[in-house]
Amino acid sequence: MPSGCTPRILLIGTADTKSDELLFIRRRIEAGGGEALIMDVGILGDAPFAPEIGNAEVAAAAGIALAELAGLGDENAAMAHMARGAARLVGVFHAEGRIDGLLALGGTMGTDLALDAAAALPVGVPKVVVSTIAHSHLLPPERIPADLIMLLWSGGLYGLNDLCRSSLAQAAGAILGACRLAQPPRFERPLVGITSLGSSVLSYMKRLKPALEARGYEVAVFHTTGMGGRAFEDMAGQGRFAAVFDFSLQELANHLGGSCVTAGASRLTGAGRAGVPQIVAPGATDMVDYAAWAEPPPRFAQRPSHAHNRLIASSMCDQSLRREIAGEIAKRLLLSAGPCCLLLPLRGIEEWDRPGQPLHDPDGLAAMTGALRSAVRAPVELMELDAHINDAAFSDAALAVFDRWVAAGRIVPGIHAAVPE
Repeated sequence: MPSGCTPRILLIGTADTKSDELLFIRRRIEAGGGEALIMDVGILGDAPFAPEIGNAEVAAAAGIALAELAGLGDENAAMAHMARGAARLVGVFHAEGRIDGLLALGGTMGTDLALDAAAALPVGVPKVVVSTIAHSHLLPPERIPADLIMLLWSGGLYGLNDLCRSSLAQAAGAILGACRLAQPPRFERPLVGITSLGSSVLSYMKRLKPALEARGYEVAVFHTTGMGGRAFEDMAGQGRFAAVFDFSLQELANHLGGSCVTAGASRLTGAGRAGVPQIVAPGATDMVDYAAWAEPPPRFAQRPSHAHNRLIASSMCDQSLRREIAGEIAKRLLLSAGPCCLLLPLRGIEEWDRPGQPLHDPDGLAAMTGALRSAVRAPVELMELDAHINDAAFSDAALAVFDRWVAAGRIVPGIHAAVPE
């Protein structure tokens, strides 16, 4: 927002049950030099004050009268309607320039609605949710906006107290500071998305990023540890990328292997659905992650493993799971609406699978490459490489495909693009 302007915050909550909390946050926002517009999404009773956006207006945005919601006799169904109405209004308010950011609060019911409302705002627009289930595994990755700020609503289930006020005041400060200093992406140069798993397990981006920047592209590298892949999928599905180098599909392996480190069931679908040109490789799909501080899943208890740090460890997939992963990769790529090339590095797909490393398994690698070779067909282009995924030869091959597609008009050229040598 322009320097010196007053941040306008949309404050969302159930005014019939959380009036004290909403009014407390409003006072903190105003004390910090901001302006709060309260949206009432309650359905159980009347608000004891006059919100700027009443619950009847929210219900109407969902195409239903408030009285009809009460008649449903099902709070969950009623709140689903309110979530739809809230999300629609949030999108309208942002498009009209009426709000600079969003702050929502709630328990499980309010958080369910808040996630939909926050998702209606694009990346770069500040969004804060204060929730009694913040950072919980109850929150599916696919519903969490890429840049969402979440705070635990400590002691906030019923009524105000000092602990609760502290959480709400922090939230007010977070949204005010975010709105004042926010710098939404301008997308002035064509953006290329790259996925990777850290920089030691997969390292091709160290070569690809400067090479693509020299060609006139902006480059964003996404860490595929669950939410990184979720952010990547969101942006790919919105068509934000000129092209993607999706070389770390380990979240798909995690999802199929039952790990909690997942980007959701839709991984490896966003770019294809949006017709974004995608160059893909099965990087790190030979292992499934689990929390290093917990026991490995029973399926992987006897498999070779590697503890990356005190938070995350990885166990090697057996050949059956690797073939399953290969089949799923092929199935998803064949649904692509845009250009698609699968690079198949025959000497390895992550640093720990090299000879002498803890996850070296040439037979498992052969099982996966064989399954991919059998399942991939036109229009997906399959390119086998006598290289490891972290070798320079792999990155060179990926850039060659990219340059060929640019020359053919399948990728938007970079601004002031340099001619590759």
